[in-house]
Amino acid sequence: MPLIRISLSDSYQQETIDLVSSAIHQALIDVFRIPKDDYFHIIECLNEKYLKYPETYLGIKHSSKIVYIHIFAAKGRTIKQKKLLYKAITDNINADASIPPNEVIILLNEIEGKENWSFGNGAIQNPKHI
Repeated sequence: MPLIRISLSDSYQQETIDLVSSAIHQALIDVFRIPKDDYFHIIECLNEKYLKYPETYLGIKHSSKIVYIHIFAAKGRTIKQKKLLYKAITDNINADASIPPNEVIILLNEIEGKENWSFGNGAIQNPKHI
């Protein structure tokens, strides 16, 4: 059920962008146990002037390679699962797309109630995997 918004520089090659998306999806499959076909990503490739960040925040350095990941997911995962997800996402992106973990910013918004989702046909669906 997650919906993912990825915002990153338009200087990235399409292959890298696709690798970032698939790395996130694989982490969600492995950690949140979503089905493989639950693949809803919005990818925004922005001119670097529209990506704002500090050079260092909380002791973590950032650069124009920064990747923002906004995850909308059903409520119900534990803190342990969330920590494992963040680690899996950054590890996968680093391994697959060669983007270092310090450049990956993740925000998870939990959505309560299945009535707050519609995946088509103007209806509320009842997925079993949350």
